[in-house]
Amino acid sequence: MTHELPPSAQRVQQALRDAGSQARVIVLDVSTRTADEAAAAVGCDVGQIVKSLIFMDAQGAPIYVAVSGKNRLNEQVFAQQTYIQLLRATPEFVRQHTGYAIGGVAPFGHISAMPHFVDATLLEYPTIWAAGGTPNTMVELTGAELVALTAGVVVWVS
Repeated sequence: MTHELPPSAQRVQQALRDAGSQARVIVLDVSTRTADEAAAAVGCDVGQIVKSLIFMDAQGAPIYVAVSGKNRLNEQVFAQQTYIQLLRATPEFVRQHTGYAIGGVAPFGHISAMPHFVDATLLEYPTIWAAGGTPNTMVELTGAELVALTAGVVVWVS
């Protein structure tokens, strides 16, 4: 875990530093592309894993939703709270607006500004783990830090 950070993970680390966070991106020797893989890699409950989901709104603008690894996003529940209808985004759209490939999308350091929403379930854990910009990098933080770092709106997703 003492590997040099890949460029996209360096961007995540810089975003954390710029925000005054002490959180550190770590490189793992295994894939963290899925919530189950990530939980196994860092030795935590799957609920502590942040699934970074990118959608489009009705105008085609990007929307970021951080979902607990144990939850599935219910788009109707989300829309009832936010008045935003989520539309599926392509992998190209995700990369264009975040700068990250699916499986490594970090909650911060995105290329485009976008609203952030955070699953309330993530606040139930003492620490959570989010992707660090690649499919084998992670960053440990608290739910409160995730909300603060992303200016996220806390919502129920299921």
